[in-house]
Formats: sequence, C-alpha cells, structure tokens
Amino acid sequence: MQGKLFLIPTHLGNPDHPLTIPSEVATLTGRLRYFIVENIRTARRYLRLLDPQMDIDHSTFFTLDKHTGPREYSSFLQPLADGHDIGIISEAGCPGIADPGAAIVKLAHQKGIKVVPMTGPSSILLALMGSGMNGQNFAFNGYLPIDKHDRIKSIKHLESRSIKEKQTQLFIEAPYRNNALVKDIIGNCHPNTLLCIACNLTLPDEFIETRSVSSWKGKVPDLHKKPTIFLIQG
Repeated sequence: MQGKLFLIPTHLGNPDHPLTIPSEVATLTGRLRYFIVENIRTARRYLRLLDPQMDIDHSTFFTLDKHTGPREYSSFLQPLADGHDIGIISEAGCPGIADPGAAIVKLAHQKGIKVVPMTGPSSILLALMGSGMNGQNFAFNGYLPIDKHDRIKSIKHLESRSIKEKQTQLFIEAPYRNNALVKDIIGNCHPNTLLCIACNLTLPDEFIETRSVSSWKGKVPDLHKKPTIFLIQG
C-alpha cells in the first residue's frame, strides 16, 4: 500500500507547543520515520519538543530549501512507494504556504499520492483574522522588493489594487528590514488607508493593531528582528 504525505505544522516561535499544535500532530510525528524539511537541525529540535522519546537517530531527513533542485523531488517521495508515510515540516507555520513544500505537494498530486494537511498556526491567516480587514477577498504577496525605489512602487501598486478590487493586501519582510518597510508604507500610502501590523503572533508579546496610516505616525513599535505580517486596505 502506498504511503501518505502529511503536512506537519510547526509553532511560530512559542515553545509552549500545546497552545498552538494539536496533540494529534505529536502522535503522528512519533511514528513517522521519513521527513522532508527546510532545516534538519531545527526540525530535529521540533520533533524532540513534540515527543522527547522519539527515536530521531533512526529517522531519515531530506532537505528541501532554495538550493534543492526539482530533480531531487522524486527521490524524496520514494519511501511512499515502499509503503512508508512521509511528513513535511517547514521552518515556521504551515507547509506549502509561503514555503518551498508546495513543490513537493504538487508532485505528490501528480503521482496520485494522498496528501494530508494537518491543523496548525498560519501567521497569514491569524493576522487576517485579527486585522478587521476584508477576509472575503484578500491576497498574500510574499516579500516586497529590497530596492527602496522598487519597494515604494510595489507598495503604491498594492494600495491601488486594494482600493480598486476592495481586496486586503498582505505582505512580509525580512525581520531586520521591518522598520524600513513600515516607514515606507506610512510615507507613501494615503493617510486614510488602513494598515495592520501583526507581530510575534502566538507569542507572549503578540501585537496586532489596525490604524489609518496617518494615525500610525509616531506610534509604530520597534519591529526590528520580529516576525511581522503587514496588511493594507484602501
């Protein structure tokens, strides 16, 4: 019998995993022996957190990151043909969402492999839920350009799209560039455009607040090196 591909969620930085990770996830990972992960070291640490008694040394890990080539994908799925289940673990949140695991999931569907997504925290959805913005029509845009000129151009485009389509626009930035990004948003969006900043979701110092761009001036918290989702709605 062919194995199944399980999409295993991870916590968003809060080590008190029972708050965000269902017990069924720990039960599942304890019996799996094959994993496709972004980072082996952090994946092993996470599995130990879920089940301290897990025999990790007899588990096999395949690395899936930006350096992994498509030719390697099929070899990662070979244990499925032998009847073994496999788990995908991303660095944070849900595999396949803003995550390279989507490529493996796509291949699994092409090969007729059963894909099983498991419940866990998604910073994108948590931010949208807490923003008060349009949850019927929204778009996640990933990272904006690094170049300042291109970044400002992208911010203005997303704001225009939000107004035209009545669509909430979500995006992220490398944590050490958060402060620069929010400064560009405030400096280039219409004063009445809504901006939600959702920072350190699920952590004890979680911060979610929605204000007009004009009312954010002088009131933005320090976001340096803190995982943050930005949402705008014109």
